[in-house]
Amino acid sequence: MMRFPTLVFDIETLTDLKAGAHLYHLDLPEADLEQALIKLRRQESGMDFQRLALHEIVCISGLWIDEQGFKLFSFSQENLSEKEILTKFLSIFDKRHPTLVSWNGSQFDLPVILFRAMYHGLSAPSLFDQGELDQQKRYNNYQNRYHHRHIDLMDVMAMFNGRNFQKLDDVACVLGLPGKRGESGYHVPEYVRQAEWLKLTSYCEGDVLNTWLIYLRWLLLKGQMSLDDHYHWIQTTIGYLHQQPQQNEFLSVWQKTAQHTTFTSQYFPCTSQEEGSS
Repeated sequence: MMRFPTLVFDIETLTDLKAGAHLYHLDLPEADLEQALIKLRRQESGMDFQRLALHEIVCISGLWIDEQGFKLFSFSQENLSEKEILTKFLSIFDKRHPTLVSWNGSQFDLPVILFRAMYHGLSAPSLFDQGELDQQKRYNNYQNRYHHRHIDLMDVMAMFNGRNFQKLDDVACVLGLPGKRGESGYHVPEYVRQAEWLKLTSYCEGDVLNTWLIYLRWLLLKGQMSLDDHYHWIQTTIGYLHQQPQQNEFLSVWQKTAQHTTFTSQYFPCTSQEEGSS
């Protein structure tokens, strides 16, 4: 059964060069800082992926679902500072207490939001309280991986075993969903540098939509949604996306990828008939 309201979300980040320079005591021109930080990170961990506290948020996208329907939204640095992005996102939890749905949100998105909110001196008890202020949150809060206030699909689908973690793109592909459509997070810095904000928000929203569609399949698997209700939500999503010009490509790719599995081919029956007659 769908819980209202539900908020599916995702963030996009860049390396915070200023904070990185301060952390490692680097006195370098900005053009050389990123490469220096990458080299230091490789020495520390053997990988390029920066410490969570050094991830500056450039976009947060979400899909809000309640009794009134859908709302797909993005807060980005096109016209907001990182502090303003966080303030707007965190204010959602002051007004409503949605079921949060993410992909890898418990290990990446929420910890980054926590660090960056602290960096800017923000307060977010509605998201981070674990029962100190509201006793009910001792038993159902956004941090505990076994609670249902925040459902990290990567975590629950791996049965909380890190060896079973999968990439969002891979799972979406296997399930007949659009996935990242040839893009990857490596494009994010370039989108920001080139001020291609629509590409950035469309990319982030695409991850949100894939996560939402996997969540619907998860609810079906768990018996928390009937097959008829699942089909209803899929068709409602398709109808909504037809009204979102920035997601035309997502919808177009989805029509094609849906034909890769018997189950998803019913999502776009006209497409199936057209392909069968050609």
